[in-house]
Amino acid sequence: MPRSRTPGQGSTSRDLEPHERVHYRDRFREARYAALADAEGFGAICFALEALGLRLLGKQAVLEQYKPKIAACAANSPVLTELPERFPSRFKSFEALYRTVQTARNDAMHIGAYARHATEAAIELSIGLEEALMANFEKTVKDVMVTSPMTVQPWQPVAHARQLMLMHSFSFLPVRIGKSWWLVSEIGLAKFLGVNGDTKKARLAQTVQEAKADGMKLVKLRDVDLLQEGMTIAAVLERAKVQKGPTLWLVVDEKHPDHLAGVLSPFELM
Repeated sequence: MPRSRTPGQGSTSRDLEPHERVHYRDRFREARYAALADAEGFGAICFALEALGLRLLGKQAVLEQYKPKIAACAANSPVLTELPERFPSRFKSFEALYRTVQTARNDAMHIGAYARHATEAAIELSIGLEEALMANFEKTVKDVMVTSPMTVQPWQPVAHARQLMLMHSFSFLPVRIGKSWWLVSEIGLAKFLGVNGDTKKARLAQTVQEAKADGMKLVKLRDVDLLQEGMTIAAVLERAKVQKGPTLWLVVDEKHPDHLAGVLSPFELM
């Protein structure tokens, strides 16, 4: 049976299968992270925008020709529609953001304040389209989790864990020790390394497992903190507790509990 459409609408995110929505959402999310890491780079978001436009239009074209189809998809995001009307000083419409990105995409001068403005517009557009793509269907943990998460091995030195956390602004870093999952926490690591001289050098050289035995404040995960890919987001939020500081859930394979399928934080659920 063909899918019904609202009269007058073209292809929207409703025409995309759930796995396609997740795929394009992930492309935008990865591109947004790349743009955040490089204040003068927004090319990755443009590529994601063109990939979505190609899928919705069904043929290779330019951003101007993709615009009607992408606009129909964007209609599912309040951030790109209703909120700009209610709070025009804070939110920009899809039309305004798309026009900025399109102009910058066609302009070779991607430098200085102009480039930063274009990147900010691209990031805002990406946030709205990510929301639009994931609207109107029941999501599971697998749909929203961060796949291929970065971990640290118990035999690796504390200095390596510290480097990873500083380079990627992580609050937690998963580690499998024995038959349990643990999290190296930023506050635990800060306390462990809050010493000077030879003591700090020695602690940096310790393995993560040795540091745990030596009193490093790792956060052991209770069973309730481990999620499975098939759980609904509604179920996760229902049992989640508000707590001080950041939260991170680990998503494990039920058949292989030593395998980390992904991680999930409230950040991905917003």
